[in-house]
Amino acid sequence: MAEQFVQETVQFINTLPPSSIYLVFFLVAYVENIVPPIPGDVLVAFGGYLAAESVIGLIPVLLLTTIASVIGFMSMYWIGSRWGTLIQQKKKQFWLLRFIPLKYLNKVRSWMRRWGMGVVLANRFLAGTRSVISLTAGVSHTRISSTIFYSTISSLLWNSILLGFGWIVHENWQLIGKYLSIYGRIILAGIAIFIIIRLIVYYYNKRSPN
Repeated sequence: MAEQFVQETVQFINTLPPSSIYLVFFLVAYVENIVPPIPGDVLVAFGGYLAAESVIGLIPVLLLTTIASVIGFMSMYWIGSRWGTLIQQKKKQFWLLRFIPLKYLNKVRSWMRRWGMGVVLANRFLAGTRSVISLTAGVSHTRISSTIFYSTISSLLWNSILLGFGWIVHENWQLIGKYLSIYGRIILAGIAIFIIIRLIVYYYNKRSPN
């Protein structure tokens, strides 16, 4: 499904003038923060390939995708801040819940209590939990100025890496999608192992005599 979406989007982009291509990348970078299944990272890497081909400019697409990512992050922040109660109660009528792995919500909250804005800074590198992080930041009512600053740094670094790899591997940019998939599975597995270890330690300490 994701591969088909990427192929259709790439075909569509190839029919557009440069000005419209920028708009597509902006929309993709924004929407993938709202609907996580959208493979926005792969398409951003394709932007690096187009920049290498001089179809679009590297700096403009970097700035646009970064701005869009931050706006998307803050959109989810606003949703978390506005409807935090519904989210925490996992109300089925809240349509966004079908796309977001809320099983990580409490874990992300504990991360934020421990590492604070470091979690927001790392959000773009934590595949599978990005939307949860932005929602949790909203539910936790983190300082808006700091949240925007750290999410901007995170998005700028991540998009620079994707565009840079897309530029370097050139016509083989689709290979990046495979590596991103492996990277995402490793991150999720690491998170799952971390949660399991914490649960084991918690129950062990609870059952141990004082």
